[in-house]
Amino acid sequence: MITKQQRIGTGFGAHSTADEVLAGIDLSGGTALVTGGYSGLGLETTRALARAGARVVVPARRPDTAEAALRGMPGTEVHALDLADLESVRVFADRFLETGRTIDVLINGAGVMACPETRVGPGWEAHFAINHLGHFALVNRLRPAFAPGGARVVSVASSGHFLSDIRWDDLHFRTGYDRWAAYAQSKTANSLFAVHLDTLGADSGLRAFAVHPGSILTPLQRHIPREEWHALGWVTEDETPAAGFKTPEQGAATAVWAATSPLLDDRGGAYCQDCDIAAPATTDDMLVGGVKPWATDPAAAARLWELSGELTGLNAFPAKPARSPQRQDQR
Repeated sequence: MITKQQRIGTGFGAHSTADEVLAGIDLSGGTALVTGGYSGLGLETTRALARAGARVVVPARRPDTAEAALRGMPGTEVHALDLADLESVRVFADRFLETGRTIDVLINGAGVMACPETRVGPGWEAHFAINHLGHFALVNRLRPAFAPGGARVVSVASSGHFLSDIRWDDLHFRTGYDRWAAYAQSKTANSLFAVHLDTLGADSGLRAFAVHPGSILTPLQRHIPREEWHALGWVTEDETPAAGFKTPEQGAATAVWAATSPLLDDRGGAYCQDCDIAAPATTDDMLVGGVKPWATDPAAAARLWELSGELTGLNAFPAKPARSPQRQDQR
């Protein structure tokens, strides 16, 4: 059944940190894979999971940079992976599968934001290709490694999805590029990916979630000029984060919570925020957040999954019809 988008009262909130939500949770003997796990929120996610006992695998487009960031951090390892290159995804996945290891947690955290128009692969728009299609391919390639009966996949989405549904008639911005719309579409795709992956994987114990980490200033914003930070109200005159922004430790908390909380054992496919299931958005204020209906629509999620399979040539999960939105988990 579809999990209803309503808060469940977790005891955590916007100011909780990744370490706090993992208090009392022992991940010893488990393996977590965190894309983007060497910078910004991803680095804090890696640290918290490793401190809780997990072995954390960090695929990295820049392995040398990742090695330097994780140096001295027990329980971590780095491997090369470029999400913009489906051959690189294949090589990484094949090598991982050859080890015979299982994956308990996969956090899809790598991504780009508001970058200049960039084409990858067969001319795909970079946000959609990296933030969505690369992770779609990775999950499908790694499917045999997911721990039976209890693996979780968490996609780091964003309230940026407020700005765009999927552009079904122009996914790759052939008729004019808008960097914010491109980012927004990819974040909607991250959420829809979780909706349908949970539909496909729930019978085997695989649960999927999308999370909005909150507003945090990290290297993700590297393509945005500093003057635009001020114009958007992200920083104050003295260059400190504006009210409502989180620290990286707080920003990593919702993904870690979604990856590990027992409260979500029978609640899959949900969009989460502030270490809880998010309520439907009632305003267009992205700092308030919530989730827009187009980011959790089961029919759109099934359509996007099919389209992504056609684009990547991958679909490792048996087909299932989209779940009816009327069949909701009321817990």
